[in-house]
Formats: sequence, structure tokens, C-alpha cells
Amino acid sequence: MILHRLDGCAPTPLAHYLKALGVLRLVSEQLDPEARGWWEGERFLLASHRDQHELLEFFALHYQPSAIVSPWNKGSGFFLPNDPGVAPIENSASARFRPLREGLRSARRELDAISDADQRIRAIKAEGKDKSLTKDQKLQLKNSDSSRQRLAAAERTFKDLKAALIPQFRRVWRGAHREWMDAAVVLDEQGEASFPSLLGTGGNDGRLDFTNNYLQRLGELFDLNHTDSVPRSGTEIALKQALLGETTRALVTGLAIGQFVPGGAGGANASTGPDASSRVNPWDFVLMLEGTVMFTAASTRRMNTLAASRAAAPFAISGRAAGYASAAASDEAARGEQWMPLWSQPLTYAELHRLLAEGRAQLHARSVTEPLDMARAIAGLGVARGIHAFQRYGYIERNGQSNLAVPLGRFVVPDQPCATLSCLDDLDAWLPNLRRQARDKIAPARLAQAERRLTDALFALIQHPAEAARWQGVLLRLADIEVLQVHGTGTKAGPIPPLRPQWAQAADDGSAEIRLALAFALQHSPERLGKLPAGVRRHWLTLDKGRFKGTSSDRVLHGRNGMDDAIALVARRLIEAAQHAGRRLPLEPGFACHASRHDLSRLIAGEVDLNRCLALARALMALNQRECRLERPRLQRAASCDWPDDAWLAIRLALLPWPLPDGRYAGCDPAIVRRLQSGDAATALSIALRRLSAAGITCAIRAGTATPDLARRYAAALAFPITRETAARFAQRLAPTSKEKAA
Repeated sequence: MILHRLDGCAPTPLAHYLKALGVLRLVSEQLDPEARGWWEGERFLLASHRDQHELLEFFALHYQPSAIVSPWNKGSGFFLPNDPGVAPIENSASARFRPLREGLRSARRELDAISDADQRIRAIKAEGKDKSLTKDQKLQLKNSDSSRQRLAAAERTFKDLKAALIPQFRRVWRGAHREWMDAAVVLDEQGEASFPSLLGTGGNDGRLDFTNNYLQRLGELFDLNHTDSVPRSGTEIALKQALLGETTRALVTGLAIGQFVPGGAGGANASTGPDASSRVNPWDFVLMLEGTVMFTAASTRRMNTLAASRAAAPFAISGRAAGYASAAASDEAARGEQWMPLWSQPLTYAELHRLLAEGRAQLHARSVTEPLDMARAIAGLGVARGIHAFQRYGYIERNGQSNLAVPLGRFVVPDQPCATLSCLDDLDAWLPNLRRQARDKIAPARLAQAERRLTDALFALIQHPAEAARWQGVLLRLADIEVLQVHGTGTKAGPIPPLRPQWAQAADDGSAEIRLALAFALQHSPERLGKLPAGVRRHWLTLDKGRFKGTSSDRVLHGRNGMDDAIALVARRLIEAAQHAGRRLPLEPGFACHASRHDLSRLIAGEVDLNRCLALARALMALNQRECRLERPRLQRAASCDWPDDAWLAIRLALLPWPLPDGRYAGCDPAIVRRLQSGDAATALSIALRRLSAAGITCAIRAGTATPDLARRYAAALAFPITRETAARFAQRLAPTSKEKAA
């Protein structure tokens, strides 16, 4: 077989993608049944028994255009005498246009009644354009009640006949023209028509009728008056540009292309001047529509009674303004999105047609309806038939009110399904509620922006699930949502739902921030303080059975500054302990997640981003406590084992939740934290040393001082729990004997 590199057929824009499919279909049906096609990089490859000369000769001399007609549209050309698109084809005697003429004749047989109704509408409108009338008479006639009523009645009759026309065509049409109808129109069991977004509203977009323009482009490429419909001058040059990507001057200005080539549609800023006309290769338009025939649609009622009609088209889903740079709320139009498959293995036309006929996506037991679910289904479950990527297209209003198929990026299919992505199942019930509230008309802009940033982070994560930074990005965006909720915005969606322990492991990038965040999030009281929950999440969210309730004095974390929040937690826990006749700092590690001396050393040295650390901790507070008991989160250990300052070690030993293993216990004095918070490290250390000495804990250090910033870091570091073994090592470190200190 001979390999043809069709550089003119690319994944973007949509017209060039559809053109590749059209080439494969036509070559397989009319030239070489064993032809195969696939994508390599940014071009389409075609393998055939025919060489390049035979391939070009086929399209120029022997290609038979498909019966692509839309008689249900007023702009299709069937309702005008001597229409420039329909009439030349009907009057042509060329054998190559026989299938197309049969489709036109089949349409004519069903159009008598609707054609009469259209003529009545045109006649009523023509009354107001009678040149024998004055301007005032024309205006009076146009605004008269009788004229309006007659026009409304005629248009109503046309609409009713049109509604009945499509089911009639569905019953009587067979053959090639029925294939086009199956791609352009969907009928449900009640006979109501809906239209897949790929072909606008039944083969037209506003005033642009695709099928009539298709007929006109054929007239520009071929001499329809000639018996054999020979190519016109320039047709073969345009064909080489369309297929092989050769640089020529075959583009024709002023021709409509519709939504399929946004860059060639013309308009403002489309050229060096203020405005520009569209530039289209007629072959691009013809082959593009030939490719759309493969996207057969079907009624969604058979699969999901709640899905939109466009979901019946292959890989068509609702639109979502997320996952691409230019996303805006106005992009979420009713036309939605379509993800076009790119396959790397040679497929015959029959295999590709079967792939598109079965083109659907499911996430668990439900059909996919949104882009995020589509991405999850692809990354988490993989795809069949050698698809290596999907080109995402959104049918969006751009350039005024023009509907354009805008490329929204490419989603690469992973080599192996990623099991870690099952963690996102935890958000399945929560995300729709958040999205619903963020899309409300009265929703604050900050909530909509935060929800969109979260969705963008989820898209990035799904495409790169092995990168811990992507998981941290999602956790940070989840924390941003809760920041808004704490201040009263978006509370109906509820807080972050319970997360499985694998979230922490997936977000583990080996940094001190993630280890400290997990230790901070899971710490708790050694014993309950009255009726208060032992965990620290209540200091961030005031919850009752998983729902927000009113303000509480417990809530001391505000999400603005990490150092302030860490110090506030320590101060609040000391107050609660005092209220229950306790002289201790009731914070100890939870589920074996504690702060190491190396991470504490880096924190005190100012090498830890406390804002990021506390933001991660706020999200990790949602980890499911019951599952953490069964499967404790395990993170990478610190590479080195540096020691914090001796001054801080003494302060830490003076603020423990329990005695040392040998029974020595200094108790707790809240004055130490207050002094550190104010920046007075010297006084805080002096108090700590006195308490340690009274408890029999000797220290080689006798006094010390620190800058106000370092003093506050001393206080913030107390919010991260340590184990009893670590505390014992701290005591040995501070002992006056040199041997113990060296150890």
C-alpha cells in the first residue's frame, strides 16, 4: 500500500478534521475499499493501493458527491425558482451527480404543501415592497393588524408543516440522503426534532444553509453544463492545497464557511486592516460536509432520559467554561462541546464508522454529560480502538453572535488507566451542588471564579495524575472554596466532603509543607475537652452534622495568614485546657502523622511557606477519620535530620500535652505563647527555663534572644505536633552533658 501524508488535513480547525474523515470515507466507498487512515502528529495519513496521481484524479474526475440536502430549511434552495445552488445540479446531466440528483428529487416529492406555505409568506411580505405604493402606504400596510395576522398565520402554518415534514422524511427516505439526515436531525419517540451541534440546527447556522452552500461550491469546482462535469480552471490546484497542504492562491474570498474554520470566517481583526472577508477553499467546504455524514446521531431517550439531545451525537456533551485559557461564563452556551477522537492505528472506514457509531463515554454507571466527567472517564478507564487523544471543541459564540467551533485544547489518553484518580469520586456528589450554586444568577463573582479555578485545577490534574503538584493544586482550590464559605458565601454546597487517605499520598511531593500540613490537619486532643470534638477542624469550620451553623468562639483560623492561624490555634487550645482545669497544650499527633525535627527546623529558619502549608492543612482536615484509622497516610520522610534552635526546644518542652517518658512534666504557661506572639522571645524563654528547671529538666542553655519575626515563628511551630519519642530526644539534646548532646 502507498502512504499519503495529507498535510492539508489536521486536527484543527474542525473543518480540516472533518475533511480527513471525508477523504477516508469517499476513497473507501468509491476508489479503494481497503484504504486505511490514522493520525500522526498534526497530519492525517492515508494508506491506499492507489498512488498520489490516481488519488487526485479520482477527486477531480470521478468523485460522486453525496446526497447532502436539507429540504426542511427555508434557505436550502428548494423554495426559490432557479436557486443558484439547487437548479444547476438538477439540470445537470452528468452521471457523477446522479446520487445527488436523486436526493433532490426525493426531497421535491414531499415539499408541495410546505412550498405553498412559503410562497404565501413571501407574497405577504412582498405586499409591503410594492413600488407603486408610497413610503407611508408601505409603512401603514406593514403595521396594519390584518397584515400582521395574515403573516403570523402563514408562518404558523409553515412551522406546523415543517414540524411534520422531518418525520415524513424519516419514514420515506432511504439511501445516501438518509445518512445525511441521520447526522443532522434527531427525532425522539414523540417525533420532536432536535439538532446535534455539529451541524447547527439541522444543517444550517442562522442564515447560512450548509447544504445549499455545498451545492454552490460544487458548481464552482465543476462545469455542471458539461456532460462529464469536468473540473473548472483552478480546481486541481485547490485540491492539492486541500489535501496535500501545498501553498497556492486557491482560497476564494467572500465565501461562507460557518462555524468550522474560525480563523477563516473574516470579520473584525481578521487581517492587517480593521475588517476582512472570509477566505475559503471550496474543496475544504465540500470534503468537510462529506466527513460530517459519519457522525450519525440517535435519540438519547434510549440511554438516558435526562440527557440533552446533543448527547446522542458521538462524544458530544454539555459545555463547561473551564480547562482552557480563554474560558468565560458566556461560553457555556446550549450547543455544548464535542470531543473528536484522534487514533494512531490504521483504521478502515468500516472500523471508524463503527467507532463513531458507538462513540459514548461512561463514568462508572452513568453516562458522561460534562467535560470534566469526560476527562475523568478517559483518564481513569482508558478508551478502546487505539484512540490516543481527543481534540476538544466548544460550540461558542465569538465574533459578535457568530457560533464558532473553537478548539479548546487536546486531551491525551494515558497509556495506562490511573487508579489514583478514583480519589476524585469523593467529590462526585459535592461538585454538582457547588457548580449549581456558583452558576446561580445572583451568585457572587468571587464564588464563580473560585469554582472555575477549581475545575481548571481538576482538568490539569486529570491530564497529569502522577504529578503531586497537581494534587496540591486541587487541594489549594478546595481550600479557597472553604475560605469563601467561612465568610458566608456558597455555604449551601456544604464543606469539602470526606476525603480518602490516598489524597495525602497523591499530593506528597516530598516537601516539608505537605508533611507539616498533614500533621497539622490530623492532630487532636489526647482526651476530649468536655463535649468539644478532639480534632482541629472545628477551629476552621463551625459544623453541625456536616453542615454549616452559626459563628462560634472555637473558630480562630481565618485563612488569611498562615502564621497568624497557627499561633491562634495554639492560644485557643491553651484557653480551652485552662477552662477544663488543665495545664497542658492539648495537641498531639493523629494517626501517626507528626512533625519531624527536620521540618520544624526549616519552619523556624523561615524556609517553609506557612501560607501554603496552612492552606493545604485546611483541605486535608477533610480526610475521613474512620478510613485514616484503617489506612494511615504515609508520606516521604525528610532527607536530613537537622535540629531546631535550642531556645525553641526548651520552649517546646515547656508546652507539651503529656509528661516525658520518665514522668517529668513542666506543665504549660500561656504567658510563653503570649510573649512569643508579641515578639518577646527572651522573656518567653526565661519563663520556659524556669518551668523546666522546676520539673527537673535540666538545660545547658541559660538565656537567649531572637528577632520578633523569629519569636513568632517559635510560636507558630508549636502548632505542629511531635511524638513522645521526639520530645525525649529534645530533652536529651538540651541536657548539659556533652555526650548526650552529641548523641
